[in-house]
Amino acid sequence: MMMADMARILVALSGGVDSAAAAALLTEQGHEVVAAYMKNWVNDENIPGECPWERDIEDALGVCRKLGIEFRVVDLIEQYRSRVVNYLIEGYRNGSTPNPDVLCNREMKFGVLLDYALEQGFEGVATGHYANRLDVEGDGSYILRGADVNKDQSYFLALMRPEQVAKAVFPVGQITKPQVREIARRFGLPNAEKKDSQGICFIGQVKMSDFLRHYLPDNPGDIVGLDGKVLGRHDGLHLFTMGQRHGHHVASPREGVAYVVVGKDLEHNRLILGYEGQDTPGLYARSAVVGSVTNTLHPLPERVMAQPRYRAAAVHATCTPLDAQRVRLDFDEPVRALALGQVCAFYAPDDRRGERLLGGGFFEKIES
Repeated sequence: MMMADMARILVALSGGVDSAAAAALLTEQGHEVVAAYMKNWVNDENIPGECPWERDIEDALGVCRKLGIEFRVVDLIEQYRSRVVNYLIEGYRNGSTPNPDVLCNREMKFGVLLDYALEQGFEGVATGHYANRLDVEGDGSYILRGADVNKDQSYFLALMRPEQVAKAVFPVGQITKPQVREIARRFGLPNAEKKDSQGICFIGQVKMSDFLRHYLPDNPGDIVGLDGKVLGRHDGLHLFTMGQRHGHHVASPREGVAYVVVGKDLEHNRLILGYEGQDTPGLYARSAVVGSVTNTLHPLPERVMAQPRYRAAAVHATCTPLDAQRVRLDFDEPVRALALGQVCAFYAPDDRRGERLLGGGFFEKIES
């Protein structure tokens, strides 16, 4: 996002190349830039996996030295545990499929960190998200999809509140990932070739199964088919998600057709498997109820494009309000593998490829 006037901006510098390029661009544009590393997690509980926070801080500091900008480390470990980690653990404990990355943006980057920035006299918080902000006079600020269709991260911003969107800055939203790396090379940034992180938000290269096992004990139960026949055993329903094809270790008797997860029977602790196909009960949804809807400047329109997961395509749906924060979605075409607790992002259906983000919420009820 380009800003018309010079501003004092706090950049959330993660140690990765995207936020580093964001800081470089803002500095080049003449803004007063200060960088802050959010210290959210240090893995002092020895969960298997790599928590690279020390290296990330070193990389972030190297970027700031190269750009000649101030660097701060902001300790948010306590807030991250209470706002994100506990949500993640309790979600899986209750049989839902939480998304910590989406909540991290609302509660941490544009929550606790934004509050800190405003208290320190900054006018906004910048990140390396591939997204854009659109300010409409008399109508407020909206988030738009990033220009790089392969890296667009607007989905992860779906739960942000309007007042948070108004203070968000996305310097790399109008460019592509290759261009970001080229910018990092042009500025001589030390992390120009650093690989993208694939781990849990701010936790690092920790397998979700290992993370969950540290907090949730295995709870073995039966794996059954749609007819109730026992097919095997599982270690815990929280280790599986809807539509999952692998990891259940049950071989299908049908050649070339694998079993997929189509349901969880929480009452009897049973994992339910079925075959791929729109006629498989539980695998495809025709409607759903989404609750705790946020980010909307106005009531959602009758027609929306709904995106149920990060890499899933947005689909057209009829949107019916149920109350102030709950809507019913009736999809034009059945949608595969929806899961309770997943985040659904809403986009406007009347612009190019559904670019304008209208809001988001959590799946509360799913109907086949």
